[in-house]
Amino acid sequence: MAVRPTLSRFPIDVETQESCGLPWGVTLTPFSPGDEHGVALAYGFDGHLLPRCENCWGYFNTYCELEQWAWTCALCGSLNYLSTQAIERYSQSEACAEMCSSFIDLELPGSEEFLELVKSALLAALEALGPGSLFGLVTFSHKIGLYDVQGPVPVVKNVFVPPDSNGGLPVGLEDVMPLLSFLAPVDTCKDHIAAALETLRPTTSWERTAGAEQGLDGILLGGRGFGSAMAALIDYLGSEYGHTFALARVFAFLSGSPDYGAGQLDTRRYGEQYASRGEDADRALLPEQTPFYKDLAAVAVQAGVCVDIFAITNEYTDLASLKFLSIESGGSLFLYANTDDSTLPQDMYRMLSRPYAFGCILRLRTSSEFKPCHSYGHFFPDPQYENVQHIICCDSFATYAYDFEFSDSDGFSRHAERPVLQIAFQYNVIVPYEETSDTGSNSSTRFCLKRRLRIRTLQYGTTGNINELYDNVDSEAVLSILVHKVILASLEEGVREGRMLLHDWLVILTAQYNNAYKIVHNDNGSSISRVNVAFSQCPQLQPLPRLVFALLRNPFLRFHEEGVHPDYRIYLQCLFSALDPASLHRAIYPVLTSYATPDKQAYPRHSLSRAALITSGSPIFFLDAFTNLIVYYSSTADPSLPFPPPHDCLLRTTINKLKQERSITPKLTFIRGGQDDATVFENYLIEEQDVDGTGISSVTGFVSFLEEITQDVAEYLK
Repeated sequence: MAVRPTLSRFPIDVETQESCGLPWGVTLTPFSPGDEHGVALAYGFDGHLLPRCENCWGYFNTYCELEQWAWTCALCGSLNYLSTQAIERYSQSEACAEMCSSFIDLELPGSEEFLELVKSALLAALEALGPGSLFGLVTFSHKIGLYDVQGPVPVVKNVFVPPDSNGGLPVGLEDVMPLLSFLAPVDTCKDHIAAALETLRPTTSWERTAGAEQGLDGILLGGRGFGSAMAALIDYLGSEYGHTFALARVFAFLSGSPDYGAGQLDTRRYGEQYASRGEDADRALLPEQTPFYKDLAAVAVQAGVCVDIFAITNEYTDLASLKFLSIESGGSLFLYANTDDSTLPQDMYRMLSRPYAFGCILRLRTSSEFKPCHSYGHFFPDPQYENVQHIICCDSFATYAYDFEFSDSDGFSRHAERPVLQIAFQYNVIVPYEETSDTGSNSSTRFCLKRRLRIRTLQYGTTGNINELYDNVDSEAVLSILVHKVILASLEEGVREGRMLLHDWLVILTAQYNNAYKIVHNDNGSSISRVNVAFSQCPQLQPLPRLVFALLRNPFLRFHEEGVHPDYRIYLQCLFSALDPASLHRAIYPVLTSYATPDKQAYPRHSLSRAALITSGSPIFFLDAFTNLIVYYSSTADPSLPFPPPHDCLLRTTINKLKQERSITPKLTFIRGGQDDATVFENYLIEEQDVDGTGISSVTGFVSFLEEITQDVAEYLK
């Protein structure tokens, strides 16, 4: 469980917090194997016996004061009496994880035997499926097809979708095919599954238009009845949640927008009519056009169904409406512009092969002086309890964020105790155990379902000194909180408002920094030349102007008229809002490294500018933009340098390591300057691009942006 606060020392009161100009909060990766420094957690047992505060329901931890018969809660200060069992438990404190560490993972009772491990492989996804997996195949168009793959010949049964359906079908899927006939065990039916996959035929091509074709007898053919299919499937699966399966993951593949039956989307809203009506396309295309998929996500959560959506299309599909079904059910949203260079098979394999928790409940508690203000991430909030989030499926990369506010105006000033933060993460996981046969000669690997409780308790210092706050800033965590806030502002008020929010935030922060370090004062603007926008006295703040500039140049905040596809913007919003701070940093401001040869690094980091390429004198550059990895050979590089880099060189080793560590499969591109089209690489050299994309300014780029911030700071100070 990695926790990264924006400020490792908390502001002591409201005035200090408002004066510093920085967001106050944390980012949280609950299922990461270690903490933010890579330190492993402490494992223990009997999580159901861990004492809880009778007042705030916080968990006992190493920051609590323990007496012979009672303990004092570190969160709310309440005195709690220990049970006889707990007194005996803590008489041998070295045997208890919660007495040894503030970062623990405890077993909970209620395990049950799971099915045998599936080790053989089928397709990329089937190869990575976990133990005891059941496989079901559904197709959808103007009809829903259910496949029975448990016999030697695959059988498909269809039910037609009414074109004006509200989600209901003429007959329930359970009546079409019993669920146990539909869900086939992968280990015994892999050949039958392969045979069934071979029978699939497309009803339309990838490039077909969204409108369904009119067939005989007035029946619509070729429509995408996605909403009806998903509503029926979730209802179908939900009846057996907790019995036949512990987690259902639905991988939904779309070649365009749903245009038939329930949940159909009108793609005509994307087009020139917005320009003719004088509407703001950036604002008009960001909200969902129907609550259907958001409501369906709530049903999916209750049914234990996690939905991952894979859109393989360059058509407008309205991901703004579809995204809720994936992100609120604990799934992911993927967008591939074409089938030629798609990383879809690799992404599916990665998703299914890495460890994940499911049936998760995330709860954040604080000491009484402060509280969570907003929570951000791909989860479903509990309808009854505050600060409780349900996560159907959570892997080791999934990251969430919270920002804080004070409970009252006193802040921490009247309290001697340091503020405490406690995160409780309850989840299911599949673990192996060895089972030996009666003869003792053979053993088979079997699996069981474990319920665990992961708890991390942290204590932070406080300060009323602005300079000390600035010295304890985590710029990457600040970036994460900013991105979440800007996404919300964009969705509510449009992209233009999101850009203004980001710009104004940097102006105010810069002004407050200049005041704190007494660099400039309010003297009617005569000291404008003294405004420091580089944060030269505070290294922790120095990355922020570049990050804000890069955010403003990123497609997810660029204007519609610059050619940014609305579905791509939504995809980036969903991607960025789930990344850990370090990965988000790379996605926003890529890392540019230079090499003297494929086996020798020259410089670890350059600014994203053509000037940096020229002045470095290096022949080879490697750019890591998280979703894209680019190796660029300068046009002046020695022709004797091997191109592309050999597989056994340092550069290739670095690339392979990054690809293995990434949550999604990055696209790798090799470019030889002067011979190949280098546009994809040059587009990342943002520091010489105009911040608003108009290109009107005579002086463009990052330097011009800082000059504009300088002038705005001077106006703000006046």
